[in-house]
Amino acid sequence: MQRLHILYEDRYILVVNKPEHLLTIATTKEKYNTLYHQVYTYIKKVNPKIKVFIVHRLDRDTSGVIVFAKVDIAKEYLQKHWDKFDREYLALCKGKMDRFGVIKNYLKENKEHMVYITNQSEDAKLAITEYEVLQPGYYNFVRINIKTGRKNQIRVHMNSINCPVVGDKKYALDTRKKHLYLHAYKLTIIHPITRKEMTFEAPLPKYFSQYVRKQDGIKYAEGFYE
Repeated sequence: MQRLHILYEDRYILVVNKPEHLLTIATTKEKYNTLYHQVYTYIKKVNPKIKVFIVHRLDRDTSGVIVFAKVDIAKEYLQKHWDKFDREYLALCKGKMDRFGVIKNYLKENKEHMVYITNQSEDAKLAITEYEVLQPGYYNFVRINIKTGRKNQIRVHMNSINCPVVGDKKYALDTRKKHLYLHAYKLTIIHPITRKEMTFEAPLPKYFSQYVRKQDGIKYAEGFYE
């Protein structure tokens, strides 16, 4: 199990950089090899009285910034205001793309846990994704901002414009790549107690280096170009 990569911690929240290939929380098939279990174990060693609350999730194969709460009030505040926070992802997408774009539609999940685009209805949820191509090419290096936090939103939206995320086995059936090239790079929140704006960044993983030239304003993992 990988060592917990802590980006920030105080009495109320813990912010970590989630590695790829790791569940955020337990499932019926996997209970212990999860990011939540790592965080829970870490916090209980520091102080057994402290609780751990899930605020949001990332897909198993998506890496990047994720926040946990240590008190009820922090969890409630962050979840209530979550769609107001700035959430920036970096991805590789294959296909011809406009320099800028906005994808807006309604998403729904079926019994097989696949998310798909549908018409507006009571059980469908609005999803909005904005993107900017930072480096065009056979594989486009793309900055993505989500205005809603729907399950598999980015993967479904990019696939819907025929520019799937590279390595997406679920929606694009791309089994040739070892990695899903989708990284939750930056998160800006209002702290639930101090009400100060805070921004957290998780360096872009090394496996992007095969396809990405260095871009100003983006942090890269140590040894990115080795």
